[in-house]
Amino acid sequence: MSKRILSKRILLPILTAISTALYSAASSAGTPIDFTSQDWQVVCDNTRTCRLAGYQADNDIELPVSLLLIRRAGANAPVEARIKLGGARENSAKALMQLGNRHRIALFINDKDYGEAKPYSGTAGYAELTSAQVNALLEALSKSSKIELVVRNTRWRLSDKGASAVMLKADEAQGRVGTASAFIRTEGASKPSSSVLSPKSAPALRMVMPNPKAISANKKKFVMRSSQLSELMKGTIKDVGSDCPSLFDKSSWNVTRLNSKQLIVQHNCWTAAYNAGKGVWVINDTRPYEPKLITTNATDYDKGQITSIQKGRGLGDCLSKTEWLWTGKTFEKSHESNTGLCRMIEAGGAWQLPLYVTDVKISR
Repeated sequence: MSKRILSKRILLPILTAISTALYSAASSAGTPIDFTSQDWQVVCDNTRTCRLAGYQADNDIELPVSLLLIRRAGANAPVEARIKLGGARENSAKALMQLGNRHRIALFINDKDYGEAKPYSGTAGYAELTSAQVNALLEALSKSSKIELVVRNTRWRLSDKGASAVMLKADEAQGRVGTASAFIRTEGASKPSSSVLSPKSAPALRMVMPNPKAISANKKKFVMRSSQLSELMKGTIKDVGSDCPSLFDKSSWNVTRLNSKQLIVQHNCWTAAYNAGKGVWVINDTRPYEPKLITTNATDYDKGQITSIQKGRGLGDCLSKTEWLWTGKTFEKSHESNTGLCRMIEAGGAWQLPLYVTDVKISR
């Protein structure tokens, strides 16, 4: 993979350890967190909801499995647990799960049967663990354990490698270290539950539907040569060679009116082995044009929404996604997420792990 693609962070981020002091300062501000340790990943969004995803060992590709733990902020927030199984021998996994009550998924920890999960949801694509199973699983994940999900005679092995590290990161992000509700409990934990951080509200964002039929105030049609547009946009990009090497090529520019004074302008920026990105700008339709770069990684634009979806690898079993919405003056980021590690659970990735969420209302 090229150096430029790595610099654009198309691969899902694998972060190194962060000091407790810095980490705590970031989490108290609701800063999104993405941390990976071996076969586990934790992603906490800007509302302080944390999602922890574990997988099979990286070399166990025949029976891929993923477990998702979800915990919102707040002292009394429960832990939800969901399971997805990938293709088993003769691709029988989903067929078995969809039989529902006849063939539910059973949880085994260190060869002890902890019973069956709730019925598999064909619509949601996962089964949920019971509260008793969640409690047993959390204790097992805090130490070395053999964890298996079983359907009839097929066993999916969930790795415990890295689980305790990401559980500790989630505790730090939510202010649970040293409290009774921590994933990783320490001897003599004495901090009160009041020290656990409260949830943060998602930022409010009002989307305004563009009006491409709006008439410009000067009633003149916008006309600018491709070379002029390239020169105009060049000044908005830090490193054209890295971020938008196709800015000066002969591919066409796409110009669409947003309202009576502003335009959205698009142009191909880069192409790689299995990803591509467009540049998207907002400009005035007359001087001063004042171009504003929104992104050089866009993959789609439709009715006031810019989307960037990038694969973590060519197989397409993991993705990253970012969205921006038109607010009447500019585009603002409304969503950022990834689908977890690239572990062959299913096409498009196993889960939605948000880093940034908003409360969107639409004005027409």
